[in-house]
Amino acid sequence: MTFRLYDTATREVRDFVPLEEGKVGLYVCGLTVQSEPHVGHVRSGVNFDVLQRWLRHLGYDVTFIRNITDIDDKILIKSAEHGRPWYNLAYAMHRELDKAYDALNVAPPTYEPAATGHVPEMVELITELIGRGHAYPAEDGSGDVYFDVRSWPSYGELTHQGVDDMEPAADADPRGKRDPRDFALWKGWKKETEPETAAWPSPWGPGRPGWHIECSAMAGKYLGPAFDIHGGGVDLRFPHHENEQAQSRAAGRPFATYWMHNAWITTAGEKMSKSLGNSLTIPAVLEKYRGIDLRFYLVAAHYRSHVEFSFEALEEAAAGFARIESFLQRAGADETADGQLPQAFVDAMNDDLGTPAAVAVLYDAVREGNRLLAAGDDATAVAASVDAMLDVLGLHPADPAWAGSGSSAQDGKLRSAVDVLVAGLLAERAAARKAKDWARADAIRDQIKEAGIEVEDTPAGPKWSID
Repeated sequence: MTFRLYDTATREVRDFVPLEEGKVGLYVCGLTVQSEPHVGHVRSGVNFDVLQRWLRHLGYDVTFIRNITDIDDKILIKSAEHGRPWYNLAYAMHRELDKAYDALNVAPPTYEPAATGHVPEMVELITELIGRGHAYPAEDGSGDVYFDVRSWPSYGELTHQGVDDMEPAADADPRGKRDPRDFALWKGWKKETEPETAAWPSPWGPGRPGWHIECSAMAGKYLGPAFDIHGGGVDLRFPHHENEQAQSRAAGRPFATYWMHNAWITTAGEKMSKSLGNSLTIPAVLEKYRGIDLRFYLVAAHYRSHVEFSFEALEEAAAGFARIESFLQRAGADETADGQLPQAFVDAMNDDLGTPAAVAVLYDAVREGNRLLAAGDDATAVAASVDAMLDVLGLHPADPAWAGSGSSAQDGKLRSAVDVLVAGLLAERAAARKAKDWARADAIRDQIKEAGIEVEDTPAGPKWSID
């Protein structure tokens, strides 16, 4: 089965055909490093990490570029609020993001360019757009430069919108615009309100690049004028990705062949974000759960499905993964064995990166392995297959990346052992309750609680967590 993916631009699942046989150019919009990363932030990192792992499994040579936006209105505002230099804030938050990715075993991209390191390329691209008649400097002397959306007839094609139906672009003062929908390519330095360090020289005066021009310039530098896949969060489709595509193609660059967008993680039905005050930072979550558990929780949902975050759901995912680890421990899996991926797993991954179906195959294999063990039969082949599936998903407990992150293989073995012991006590407690031996049932519950383990009786059965 050919690898197929959903292309946001065409709104259909398409066969993946790379521009150059055997090679893939992948660009993913990274984060604006203004604050600590939360669960919603890292979902994109995990989703596209799975994508690049699967492409490499299929034999492709992948060049994966994921940028960092380290100069932006939000960064300037946030740094002023905290009374620290904007570059210091951006650097500190970039380091926090790296820690979060490491904690979830998100492999580094081929390269991670930062916006501030590529201003010359952005100035060059803006100059080219002006020369082609698709951009213009503001006539009010502000030093701003805008993209002329009406000069590009295809503007709106990515998100299937007409120009007249769009809201005005809110990324710059409209005073110097020909059309309120024109967006900023360059922002003149505001001497009274912005630090001098946030300005670079340009033909239009000191200033800094607009948000959208950054990715066009960096994608072009490292992947060339045309590349295979452009990815990012679904909230970036408009205006960011629409503007990227318009300015790139207006400059004569074909840009991306396929567009992939991961959905949001929501809390109470709203996108998880700092502005809503409902974010859950990665360090806070990792105080309660292992990184491998959080990654499993994120991987188990399809990248295009919105996920309503809850600690209850994360707890269920952690318990499910503990059962997988328990099977591998009991089966005595040989981590060096060359396990085969089940065809159903391969088919699921080839069908638009169908991780929910792939995880279902993983669970089926674990159930079959446990059945073999219960019957006294050899389950090493099944264990090797489970190992292979976990490796593709970046979830192998023995992966050195988990060492020292609170998610080491030893931690997994300990959790699995505790899970087996608690399960035995809970089964004994259930038998006592069925026999109406309430004293014995309460004694078992007290015994578990003394060990620092909290048991909750739910309609689906008892669940346990560390108190």
